[in-house]
Amino acid sequence: MTPTSPSPALPPSLRHGAYEDAQALLAGTLFVAMALMLFNQSGLLIGGTAGVGFLIHYLTGISFGKLFFVVNLPFYWFAWTRMGHEFTLKTFLSVALLSALVELFPHVIHVDYLNPLFAAVLGGLLLGTGCLFLARHKSSLGGATIVSLYLQERWGIRAGKAQMVIDCSVLLMSLAVVPLERVAYSVLAAVVMSVFLWISHRPGRYVGR
Repeated sequence: MTPTSPSPALPPSLRHGAYEDAQALLAGTLFVAMALMLFNQSGLLIGGTAGVGFLIHYLTGISFGKLFFVVNLPFYWFAWTRMGHEFTLKTFLSVALLSALVELFPHVIHVDYLNPLFAAVLGGLLLGTGCLFLARHKSSLGGATIVSLYLQERWGIRAGKAQMVIDCSVLLMSLAVVPLERVAYSVLAAVVMSVFLWISHRPGRYVGR
């Protein structure tokens, strides 16, 4: 099924309502915001547009929340034309909410000690869970996630596989400006997230929408 083809009719009991969508988008972005806080405090990176935002943040000191929102702007046209207006609008709301939460978190929570290995594993699982919540309610966090979900819907390529390739490629390119140890932990986090999505997000398994 292509992204532009109509979805099969579902019984009303299986369809997501506005309240269900709202709580899923909020929960998903909260999980991801927590993961990004762990990465930021342990000096780790992430792939995709978030990784680009982190690199610029580390190099310039500009807040990640603002950078993440701006870096994602070019991807909305692709999402609108390939994934539909509902997906695009929900993605825009999720990105905006995540940007706001990332700006808020330093004022409400701080971790005094954080082992980078623990941050990589827990952060990867939080990222995978948050992205799964959003994907099952026709949303994403922009950038590479839009591309990976499109590849899954259009060509049957698992979103987790595509996400892992994109994320690890971005992280490996960051070796030019980031120490090897930090990049290695960041790659581990990307693999943990992508394997989680690879196993959990399969086309046709989840029919509610």
